[in-house]
Amino acid sequence: MHHDIPVWVYITFTAVTAVGVLMQALVLLGMLLALKGALKRVNELSTKAEEHAIPVLQSTRSLLEEVSPKLKVAAQNALEISQTAREVSMTARNESAKLAGALDDLLEKASVQTERVDEIVTAALSSVAHATATIQKAVATPMRQVAALLNGLRAGFDVLRSREPETAQETVEAADGDHFV
Repeated sequence: MHHDIPVWVYITFTAVTAVGVLMQALVLLGMLLALKGALKRVNELSTKAEEHAIPVLQSTRSLLEEVSPKLKVAAQNALEISQTAREVSMTARNESAKLAGALDDLLEKASVQTERVDEIVTAALSSVAHATATIQKAVATPMRQVAALLNGLRAGFDVLRSREPETAQETVEAADGDHFV
């Protein structure tokens, strides 16, 4: 018994296969565009981080370089004032009380300024740490997603490769049994 498969079946099979290949190409194109978009965002975040973090670090460093000698001079001046105040206090108790108050104010202001500088440096370093963590997260998350997608595709292709495809001849033999012509 001979089975002729109509031509329309072959044409339909070819059209369905062509549509499937076209859809695969479109999916791969979509993945490429998504990856390009993710890389563009990573580059933008990196550029923004460089634009903001580096000037903050530079200004913090210059501020520390400017303030540090001034604080040392202020401390030396406070020490000299303190010594002078002690000498004056021996001669005039009322005047030394006023000077001691002024010295205490000066030392308190120097202490407050030192705390402010410390807060500024701490805030700058915290900002840099936060920016670094944000950049790492922005880079790592899309990369993990792309890696997971690629692993899924690889697993799918491995499954497809592990199957032995049935040929048209085997299909006809299975359908006809021993009556193949």
